[in-house]
Amino acid sequence: MPRLRSRIENVVLIEPRFPGTHFFSHVHMPLLGLPILGAILRRMKLKVKIFCENLHPINWQEVARADLVGISVLTTLAPRAYQIAKKVKQIAKEVGRRIPVVMGGPHPTFLPEEALRAGADFVVRHEGEETLKELIEHLQDQDGGRAAAHGGLEEIKGLSYWEGEEIRHNPDRPPVRDLDRLPLPDFSLIEGSERINCVPLQTSRGCPHDCEFCSVVQMFGRQVRYRSPEGIVEELKRTPPGRHIFIVDDNFSANPKRTLALLEAMRKAGIKRPWSTQETVRIAQREEIMRLMRETGCTRLYQGLESFNPEALREWGKPQTPEQIKEAIAVIHEHGFLIHGMFILGGDADTPATIKETVNSALRLGIDTAQFFILVPPPGTRLHRRLDQAGRIIDRDWSHYDGQHVVFTPQRMSPWQLQKLAIEAYQRFYNLWRGVGWALRGKFANSFFAFYGRGVIKRWLEEQRAYLERLRREWSY
Repeated sequence: MPRLRSRIENVVLIEPRFPGTHFFSHVHMPLLGLPILGAILRRMKLKVKIFCENLHPINWQEVARADLVGISVLTTLAPRAYQIAKKVKQIAKEVGRRIPVVMGGPHPTFLPEEALRAGADFVVRHEGEETLKELIEHLQDQDGGRAAAHGGLEEIKGLSYWEGEEIRHNPDRPPVRDLDRLPLPDFSLIEGSERINCVPLQTSRGCPHDCEFCSVVQMFGRQVRYRSPEGIVEELKRTPPGRHIFIVDDNFSANPKRTLALLEAMRKAGIKRPWSTQETVRIAQREEIMRLMRETGCTRLYQGLESFNPEALREWGKPQTPEQIKEAIAVIHEHGFLIHGMFILGGDADTPATIKETVNSALRLGIDTAQFFILVPPPGTRLHRRLDQAGRIIDRDWSHYDGQHVVFTPQRMSPWQLQKLAIEAYQRFYNLWRGVGWALRGKFANSFFAFYGRGVIKRWLEEQRAYLERLRREWSY
């Protein structure tokens, strides 16, 4: 059997490309996991190259020189990740040595056996910073002919792996308590990093809520952990000018006192550059936070409005009513923010009429940009378990788990009807006359997105012609 080199020196990390056209195809923003892991591996004196396929194609010659390949896997990226793993195995065979493949991220965390059978030698579950470091230290000891100074594989928490012909799952690793111990992400390790036009920044991990359709709590826990304002300000100062910053926290002001401290630190440090983040409608009640957000450069709020159907909001456990949403939109607009509304279509409480009313409300209230996600049941969520047990999942092509394809049987309509309603929602929101209207009112950013959205819809329909025909033929009733 081919062996590892006597020492791991070169590591290649890969973020697979997203399948097909989507609303944010124009945004070149890498995921955060690999740049943080790359910085950790650099501390270990390893040479690291990161390939994000949306920014730069994989250099397979670099892969052939690698001593280990890591792949970050979201559910919608899984088919491409498995293709990459297979090609790494082929290259390893050609060069006559083992190149271990490590997969991490939400999808292999919840389906580790699938990932291992699809080409991974190891799966790093949940937060992977310490697990990957310990795995590499183990491989260094094992294949360098030294005694296992760092213990055997069975001692590495959060790891799944092959042991002979069997798969072994070690106990979970507790979440990283002190996020300030982690290095800042090193985006310079990414090939094509000059093309990044939106830089992700994380100020916390975890979420106090536990929505049925979301895997954040299962991945990062319900107890929110925060970085220090000083560390965040330092990262902001190091971010190259001219790039938009997206704070990826699921609920930026979930802890208002902490958020105020962070914004005050940003203001005192003279931070004023374009940034955006995700918020709930409760932000409309936090005047001081909104004032400081605008003062430090925040331009747009991404809001999980979900629906204007009261039954759907109760279904998702959302503590908001349609009336509160409407009031919040008015207040947020008064403070000068653009609003990107995010809606979920196809819950058990939805009917064709309620979906159309949700779109009507989004149009009436002047929401600047919007996404109308078809409900997705990702592995690891309570929603996936519920629909799977009820036999309602009809599509297990993971590349379709992107909010643009129907992968389950809705309660009050056919899959084909839900798909058509989602397409019509986009066509109504991003239409020619709305684009012209925004331009005449001097709202040129909105006008741009109205025309851009039209182009996205057109390209997506062309790409998905065979899928749509199959869905219409098989799931129309």
